[in-house]
Amino acid sequence: MATNEEMITLVASDGHSLDAFVARAEGTAKGGLIILQEIFGLTDQLKSVARSYAADGYTTIVPALFDRVAPNTVIPFDAPNDGREVMMKLDVDKVMLDIEAARTAVNVGSGVSVLGFCFGGGIAVKAACTLDIISAVSFYGTRLTNFLDTSPKCPTLFHFGETDTMNTPPEVIAAVENAIPNAETHIYDAGHAFANDARPTYVP
Repeated sequence: MATNEEMITLVASDGHSLDAFVARAEGTAKGGLIILQEIFGLTDQLKSVARSYAADGYTTIVPALFDRVAPNTVIPFDAPNDGREVMMKLDVDKVMLDIEAARTAVNVGSGVSVLGFCFGGGIAVKAACTLDIISAVSFYGTRLTNFLDTSPKCPTLFHFGETDTMNTPPEVIAAVENAIPNAETHIYDAGHAFANDARPTYVP
């Protein structure tokens, strides 16, 4: 299925403007999908992920969540500490406003889901508890225990790496399973960032 794509500007409910990459499904979309970034920003790799889901029939958007504190910032994969520094400046409640703007942009009438990696994998859970979305997928989400005080309003799916003991140690996975007992959880023989095909941590 062919796609068309573009960079757009979103405006959150508090007036904040942010960039976003949109890849649209050709013809009638099956639904909308929001890709939530790692600590590196709106990278070319995430754009390729968006294109892949658009080719599968989902109108997909990647909002530039760093724009809140560092507009137009993309961090190299080999400088994660720089990405963490930017990420720690973000107000998660304000980030929800940006995700809601993205949800509105790709709401084609059949529901919108979120899928997040790393930092985005954590806030995907927050979005599942806060926003009107139909499902949430979290890949090796960071700071997950910060978002377990409220139950998600939609089905949730978690992907963890067994050797990702710094970001999602066994006790964090257990906390997720206890807090969201109806979630689907998968644990792979892999470490952090195993789904990013542009990094050496990738596990096909």
